[in-house]
Amino acid sequence: MLSSLVEKKKRHLWCLLLLLVAPHPLWAMHIAEGFLPLPWCISWYIVIIPFLLAGLYSIRKKIRHNPRIRLLLGIAGGLTFLLSALKLPSITGSCSHMTGTGLGAVLFGPFVMTVVGMIVLLFQALLMAHGGITTLGANTFSMAVAGPLVAYMVYKVLAGLKSPQWLSVFMAAFLSDLATYAVTAGQLAWAFPGDGGVMASFVKFITVFAYTQLPLAVIEGVISVGVFNFLQNHSIEELKSLSVVKPVSAQSTCEPEK
Repeated sequence: MLSSLVEKKKRHLWCLLLLLVAPHPLWAMHIAEGFLPLPWCISWYIVIIPFLLAGLYSIRKKIRHNPRIRLLLGIAGGLTFLLSALKLPSITGSCSHMTGTGLGAVLFGPFVMTVVGMIVLLFQALLMAHGGITTLGANTFSMAVAGPLVAYMVYKVLAGLKSPQWLSVFMAAFLSDLATYAVTAGQLAWAFPGDGGVMASFVKFITVFAYTQLPLAVIEGVISVGVFNFLQNHSIEELKSLSVVKPVSAQSTCEPEK
């Protein structure tokens, strides 16, 4: 009886794994291979070119300034790959997932994550049938351009308002996730406006993702704060070199004598 119970649990685990990694061809946050018309595929590839060039320049400049940040760059890429690969089924029959690009944008700026995000999406398309080559430009724009830009702006605004750092990181990751899925819905609506027009199509597409994407955005925010706190404890010098954490001068820690 014990062996049969173990086998039953194994089957359940395999089913869960298949739900997480199996490709969902249409209603997935990554637009599937061959789904967009060719003119749209070409257009999105053209749109992301300046962001990729800016990202490559930024990576080269940052590594030249401090080669030790390669480790943080690897962590940002690994987090993006892991979170965006975990697809959770939605009650609408679609699937949703986190993005992982928000924290990287906080650490390195938005354009670096365009390069990192595109590499992640390319590997997922080739190895996991998640997304596609023809739709790589569109998926890169939503997850690795729009999302990081929102994350970076939100973080800078909240940091300028002297918000707690954990809140700034959380909101950056949270809104980056939501921005990504909103842009994806917009891309699909522009390509397939339907009888009701682009706005009606946008509402339809965005509703498909909303049920699971909102709680996932909260989870991504919490994970991003946890990883950021870990980096603060173990890679503080690298964070200072990236100007994410300001160095504390000796004078600022002492009260002036009266």
